[in-house]
Amino acid sequence: MNVSLYRLASLLLAIASAFAVSACEAAPPQAAGKPAASAHGAHAAQVVHVHKDANCGCCNGWIAHMRAAGFTVMAHDSADMVAVKQRLGIPLSQASCHTAEVGGYVLEGHVPAADVQRLLREKPAARGLVLPGMPVGSPGMESPDGRRDAFTVALLGKDGTLQPYARHP
Repeated sequence: MNVSLYRLASLLLAIASAFAVSACEAAPPQAAGKPAASAHGAHAAQVVHVHKDANCGCCNGWIAHMRAAGFTVMAHDSADMVAVKQRLGIPLSQASCHTAEVGGYVLEGHVPAADVQRLLREKPAARGLVLPGMPVGSPGMESPDGRRDAFTVALLGKDGTLQPYARHP
């Protein structure tokens, strides 16, 4: 990608991140301060490193979801999420508000813990899982009225290709 296209993509992601932070701040508060649940299987030994904006409330909701599923989570606030996503090979078209690393894989967005557990169990030859945007009803994006949008988590291949991994009605 030439320099001007990269700058345009970075600008668009920065604008999208600003909207995401606004949406995160509007999300209902989650129990981010709750202690982690007891370990459930081999995935509990996996440490999830989450890169997020310091002001994003929905990221804390996703972190609470992962902890409740038995994962150990380390949150890292970043002022430059574009650089994090670029370093980890996340296509800008698949960007969400936070990016995580676990077991040699990347996770982009509000990926459900059950999908992460499956990924770590099956160990596909892939870069990781992506859930672009911030679907209502995904972990950390719960709606007070219980509304849920259907969404599909995609497997991000090492070559950047995407294929459906898990559908959530």
